[in-house]
Amino acid sequence: MSNKRILKKSLNELVFDVVDECYYIQALDASKEKATEKLIDEAATFQDSILSRMKKARGKAEFRAIVLDLEKQADHFVTSLNALNA
Repeated sequence: MSNKRILKKSLNELVFDVVDECYYIQALDASKEKATEKLIDEAATFQDSILSRMKKARGKAEFRAIVLDLEKQADHFVTSLNALNA
């Protein structure tokens, strides 16, 4: 990520994709509604925390840490969504 704008765009795309996939899973299988709602809440909380960290961040080291957290959480969301689809 080369700047804040691109990082914010990636974060928003990640959260949108998670929410979209959760609603799709809910449409296919209503019994998974609680699990998908929990994942949606987790994605929204994550987005808020990353945005607040970005506002406070100064310097490349802090932004690198944010990028690493974003990548790690993206992997977590993919794993969780794959488990729900199984």
